[in-house]
Amino acid sequence: MALAATLATYGDPGDLAISNESSAEVTVLTDDDEAAVPALGGSVVLDYGCTPGDVTVEFASGPAVVVPGPVCPDEQIAVRRDGKVELQPASGDNT
Repeated sequence: MALAATLATYGDPGDLAISNESSAEVTVLTDDDEAAVPALGGSVVLDYGCTPGDVTVEFASGPAVVVPGPVCPDEQIAVRRDGKVELQPASGDNT
């Protein structure tokens, strides 16, 4: 899994990160954006800031999961191997 790790600069709204450890592509929907996230991959919506509300994760083979929002750049949306969706602390520079 490869996610871009970036450092937020002062005044930057921050990036919305999504990781997908499942074996199927998912579609992540916010009120104003849609991102397809490949199986065993990740996506970053640059300079997105906090979502305006809840986030919906759609699976092609099953029901959608709603993540209560707003989701902000200090958290990432994580789709687990078992299909569960959770929020985790965002990846950052750990050096």
